[in-house]
Amino acid sequence: MHMEQNPTRPDPAAGPAAYRDYARQWLRAHLPGHMHADSLAYRTPTLDECRDWEASMYHAGLAGMTWPQAYGGLGLTLREHLVVNKEVGALAMPESVSSIGKELAGPIIQTVGTEEQKLQFLPRILAIQDYWCQGFSEPDAGSDLARLRTKATQEGDSWRINGQKIWTSGAAKAHYCLLLTRTGTVADKHRGMLMFAVPMDTPGIRVVPIKSIDGKESFAEVFFDNVVVPDSARLGAPDEGWNAAIRVLSIERATNRMYRAWRFDSELRQLVAACKSDPELAKLLDDGHTQRRIGEVVGEIDALKGLVERTVEQLMAGKSIGARGSLTKLHWSECHQAFMGLALSLVSHVTPRSSALAQRAKKHFTTAYLFARAETIYAGTTEVQLDIIAQRIMNLPKDL
Repeated sequence: MHMEQNPTRPDPAAGPAAYRDYARQWLRAHLPGHMHADSLAYRTPTLDECRDWEASMYHAGLAGMTWPQAYGGLGLTLREHLVVNKEVGALAMPESVSSIGKELAGPIIQTVGTEEQKLQFLPRILAIQDYWCQGFSEPDAGSDLARLRTKATQEGDSWRINGQKIWTSGAAKAHYCLLLTRTGTVADKHRGMLMFAVPMDTPGIRVVPIKSIDGKESFAEVFFDNVVVPDSARLGAPDEGWNAAIRVLSIERATNRMYRAWRFDSELRQLVAACKSDPELAKLLDDGHTQRRIGEVVGEIDALKGLVERTVEQLMAGKSIGARGSLTKLHWSECHQAFMGLALSLVSHVTPRSSALAQRAKKHFTTAYLFARAETIYAGTTEVQLDIIAQRIMNLPKDL
């Protein structure tokens, strides 16, 4: 297929198919060769390289698809958003370095932010000028936000914040924190919570990186010691932080990173191609047990694709997703963790004498397997998703 270096951006009225063709041509023509994770030319891109790549995607009209034009978006529909996501997933490109900003902070600011906050934050998020982190999880609360203790106390026209967050992704590079605090007591549970947009260079904030099992320091503990922010940093009305948090998490679980299923597809093709490139590994693909496990992964990926496409059509029809976002989160995290288990079992047979493609696959899937261990924990654990499904979708009692 001929790829134009600079394809013409389609008219918004042209529909999703035209945007799919445009996205496919632009991405394949512009993604730097060393960023293809399934290529022998791959090397880990720097943060600046990832930022420049994402900014170029935005300026090409491949980000902010559904955001209002007044705030830097394109004002298109979820259908255009989905077709672009499918093309993003089909290429083994780096994950977004601004996912918290684009997928969580941006949508919640659009929903509860003031006009001044929307104009201040949203265009800079899309242009990758500001990074955000998400200050929700705490040491004694984890995914159970009803137990969070970080306290916000109003003092005239400002707020004083004290507490600690943990497992905060990207905190070391973030310019702002989407921070959930408590204005009441822990006994208030879901009441008395308030959300803020807190600049990370505010005096009293201390970030302590956490080294994870894959050797990276992408997580951190964040301490808030008498941090004072103006009332203009508040997102939404006082004591409505819980509703804002639930709205954020529903978005996160149902619509974010719609490319995942297509990315899993791409990873499976990389795994099979690597095995076929080496005579010894190719024998593994003839094993009935391996073939059955690959078949199960294909079935799970196809089911996830169907779930994502159904969610888009329901939202386009004006239906609320609400707790059903937990079905998507539960499915993709369990599916990918099982897939990475299969991948690791295959690449563990790679030796120094194996093909270069197999060597590259071993490095990629070993790292991916380790990171996948966290996928059934972050954005709400599997246990939390099962509770939500049981209680809010099936209306089962809390204690069976």
